[in-house]
Amino acid sequence: MHIDAIVAGLAGNPALPPELFLRLVRYRRGLGEVARRADLTSDAIDAIIATDDHRLLHSLALNRHLPDTVRLRLAGHPDGAVRAALVVSGRGTPRELYLRLVDDPDKRVREYLAQHDDVPADVRGRLAHDPDPDVRATLAQWWTDAPEEMRRSLLTDPVDAVRGAACSTYFRRLPHPVPPADLVAGLLEDPVTRASAVRHADLTSAIARRLADDPDGSVREALAGHPRLPADVRDRLGDDREPGVRIAVFAWQDTPEPLRRRIHEQVLGLRYEMELWMLELPWVTADPLPHVDSPYPCFRAAAAAAGASLPAHVVHRLLHDDDSTVRTAMAFQAPHLVDPVTAERIDRDYRPVKRTGDRPADWLTFPQATLRRLATDPDPRMRQLAPRDPDLPPALAARLAADPEPVVRGSVAGHPRLPAATLISLLADQSAWVAQAAAGSPALSPAEMDRLLIAAGL
Repeated sequence: MHIDAIVAGLAGNPALPPELFLRLVRYRRGLGEVARRADLTSDAIDAIIATDDHRLLHSLALNRHLPDTVRLRLAGHPDGAVRAALVVSGRGTPRELYLRLVDDPDKRVREYLAQHDDVPADVRGRLAHDPDPDVRATLAQWWTDAPEEMRRSLLTDPVDAVRGAACSTYFRRLPHPVPPADLVAGLLEDPVTRASAVRHADLTSAIARRLADDPDGSVREALAGHPRLPADVRDRLGDDREPGVRIAVFAWQDTPEPLRRRIHEQVLGLRYEMELWMLELPWVTADPLPHVDSPYPCFRAAAAAAGASLPAHVVHRLLHDDDSTVRTAMAFQAPHLVDPVTAERIDRDYRPVKRTGDRPADWLTFPQATLRRLATDPDPRMRQLAPRDPDLPPALAARLAADPEPVVRGSVAGHPRLPAATLISLLADQSAWVAQAAAGSPALSPAEMDRLLIAAGL
């Protein structure tokens, strides 16, 4: 048996009786899963703190359901990682806790405070003058709606990394802040902030030509995305040595079609397809109909983003596009217009441009008859959808529990209609992931939970 996995499953089992909590606290080979439960008793919390075990305490501090009295108690713990975890989980945290942590000697604690929107503004603002530049840079990235005097301080910080973070092309929060107009010229002259400041510049032909010669590719890429880019500079950047610069030119509405087509062929040859999919094309979404038959799949996906406002025949066209990402984009925008046959086809043929655990079936509806038919599908990826039927017949659930693929067995392990004997057999599954899923099933009896704890030495 995979004892560690089974104990982890029990620790997260919503049906675990409170009297078993304390036995799980004694387990030292897991990751402290029991400390994350929302229903911890006060005795269990005291027992966890008394262990002084790092993993248990860290998990407890991450628990968003802790009483404020416990959180304040943990704020004095000598382990900085525990104090930092309190900030991470601190939705609705009392002001007193933030005041205790804003001058914490461990910079990780202060960095998490800098990221946290729940920290009172006057407390968070103290971090703009933190002695550690990493804390100031973190604040600049995360507090995008900070008061202007705070952003001025960060944009003119003596440390390069802080200025770079304060004037970035990417922030952790939206909307991206706009630097004060009187600082833009200086930011454009600073090599650290130049690329990020380009978008805010009052672009003249002379400035555009100068920036087009900048040795930094990120500066030229930012220039290629400027809304008032002169046509001659745009065309010149369309032949830039950096693919990212050419992709930015590709995305503009007024890029000549021969240039756009040439760039598209070049970047595909260089395997930059993902960068094309990540483009923002609001002008396509705003006027989608001319682009539903575009030769560029990313344009068709941007057209699909117009959603249910598209005519029915256009929605149908995009739901049956040759490209999986286009079909998926259309289905996501208008799931109520996707019939069961099309929904199954879109999910079955889903080919994401980057690795992801999501799939179209997560937002598309499959009728009961479809889910039961999929239980015997040749593709294990489709078979694992069958347990989404809450009324799955026990015999069919048992068949899935005997599937040769662990991903299928794990998907049915927690199903309420799985026969008890079959559920118990999954506890000894060769896959640790399946065993953990079975141990986490609310259908597991207290007697069986007790047996498993005894097997774990608890």
